[in-house]
Amino acid sequence: MQRIGVFVCHCGTNIAATVDVKRVVEAAAKEPGVVHAEDYQYMCSEAGQLKIREAIEQKHLTGIVVCSCSPRMHENTFRQAAKRAGINPYMVEIANIREHCSWIHKDIEEATEKAVILARAAIAKVMLNAPLTPGTSQVVKRALVIGGGIAGIQTALDIADAGYEVDIVEKTPSIGGRMSQLDKTFPTLDCSACILTPKMVEAAAHEKITIYTYSEVEKVSGFVGDFHVDIRKKARSVDMSKCTGCGVCQEKCPSRKTPNEFNRGLNTRSAIYTPFAQAIPNVPVIDREHCTKFKTGKCGVCAKVCQAGAIDYDQQDEIITVDYGAIVVATGFDTIKLDKYDEYAYNQSPDVITSLELERIMNAAGPTKGHLERMSDHKPPKSMVFIQCVGSRCADKRGKSYCSKICCMYTAKHAMLIRDKYPDVDVTVFYIDVRTPGKNFDEFYRRAVEEYGVHYIKGQVGKVAPQGDKLLVQAADLLDNKQIRMETDMVVLATAIEPNPDVRKIATMLTASIDTNNFLTESHAKLRPVESPTAGIFLSGVCQGPKDIPETVAQAGAAAVKVVGLLAKDHLVTNPCTAKADPIFCNGCSTCEKVCPYGAISYEDQLVNDHGIRETRRVAVVNSALCQGCGACTVACPSGAMDLQGFSNRQILAEVDAICR
Repeated sequence: MQRIGVFVCHCGTNIAATVDVKRVVEAAAKEPGVVHAEDYQYMCSEAGQLKIREAIEQKHLTGIVVCSCSPRMHENTFRQAAKRAGINPYMVEIANIREHCSWIHKDIEEATEKAVILARAAIAKVMLNAPLTPGTSQVVKRALVIGGGIAGIQTALDIADAGYEVDIVEKTPSIGGRMSQLDKTFPTLDCSACILTPKMVEAAAHEKITIYTYSEVEKVSGFVGDFHVDIRKKARSVDMSKCTGCGVCQEKCPSRKTPNEFNRGLNTRSAIYTPFAQAIPNVPVIDREHCTKFKTGKCGVCAKVCQAGAIDYDQQDEIITVDYGAIVVATGFDTIKLDKYDEYAYNQSPDVITSLELERIMNAAGPTKGHLERMSDHKPPKSMVFIQCVGSRCADKRGKSYCSKICCMYTAKHAMLIRDKYPDVDVTVFYIDVRTPGKNFDEFYRRAVEEYGVHYIKGQVGKVAPQGDKLLVQAADLLDNKQIRMETDMVVLATAIEPNPDVRKIATMLTASIDTNNFLTESHAKLRPVESPTAGIFLSGVCQGPKDIPETVAQAGAAAVKVVGLLAKDHLVTNPCTAKADPIFCNGCSTCEKVCPYGAISYEDQLVNDHGIRETRRVAVVNSALCQGCGACTVACPSGAMDLQGFSNRQILAEVDAICR
């Protein structure tokens, strides 16, 4: 018979304000098997843990129930307290009477009654608990970073500086990411390339970092500490070991009609190309879809002019398999498509552009060599209108419900740069709200208004219509309560940002969680903001949510610290609450294998003794290192052979019975 102790926490007034804690203690004390019950204001405190340890030693408890906050917060705290007192840590159960009870109820009677029921259910489960022993698994001392933007580069550098091998996988021909497309950065107006390029060079030169550009993650298997990753190195059609980066092949290429992705399609590039001047590696790629040689079998100019003999038309994709202890996702962002926003005439007029396109226009290496000009006639504009929140904070289904966080600041940056370099250009910004919550951010915005004379109008633009060589903007001024009709030369749309489109595929491979907006979700928003709920997967940069460059770099460093902390261990302790198959009942149907999201179940032939009958059967086998204890297999198993240790069917039914009493 179990000897159970029940400990009820007040959590200050978080619980005690809506739950009669004394009544919960009294009710718990009457339950079968309970030999001790008490309450304390802060059970998670040192004094509270001491009370638990003293009760275990004095009352010879074999299991405990703590009625407190979510097990995500303090389950490990109470398990360690029990362990120090000599109890197996898996003989501890948490009854969540805060998030599941006090925080969602206002009526004390109702909340107290529910708290008693939750405590009763936890006690019933402990009665059937059995001591569990965690296992161990090896740790591969190597990390993978998916994405070669500033987040991925910074994460890789920090891990490599700690002495561990790191691989960066980047799907484009060069590392650098979205930051390489920017001209200046707020609020200091530093040259983006000037602060990014040294990082790129450092990563390429670091002895602990291997960079796979023009490559993609094809498959991921394994578990925390021992992931097996297939990486597809796409054929560049250029031998990287021979190429000198002279650029002659790009100059001589006759196929020059392909839209330049790096310049957001504002100009064209050759079929063999390097994305930008500071690209790393400085080795071109042949775009086989647009190359005349691959389309017709003719041409071959690049091979003829290449003195190094680096052109290789027969090069094929290569798949390599590498083992890693940890994986960091740093896949970055893109701007939303504007197909659903015809009212802004983006697809009708080349003079309506996005903010990222304006970045390329203002960049010295951009399509206009840094000169501000209209894309329709290449004349300098006399007036410009910026429209905020295009696709952000949308109430309808066309855009995103969230704030993209960076738009207010980069619009202020653009306005200041334009007014500083072209003081005759009149700049007007239409906004819903100006959001500048960062160090020196609000001062930066005020400089745009007060020093540079940028006109900020609170109101939404209803329509942009091309009229001759002008654009007619129709908007509402909400402060003056009037309608505005104004002509302008250019319109710039501050479009919402969204996760890279590939992130859903990557999340599926990693069994990582994503939210409704395709941002990867963290394990805990406050306490574990850079960790995925899937062990060994870490998040860096905008893949987790909108953020600016300083915040991205800070998160990259945080992710690197978590990875280093993992790789520094020789062994990992595995969760013992895993599934287990009873070979006597297993009929080898493979149902559990199909529903397992972690690939933890396989099948093998075993000799089974079924009531004296010995025969070889195909039975399920669970890899405890891979299993995350989700319970999907136990629900799906038609024969009842699969059970979850620590959450067995008997325990779950005992809880249900206790609730229904």
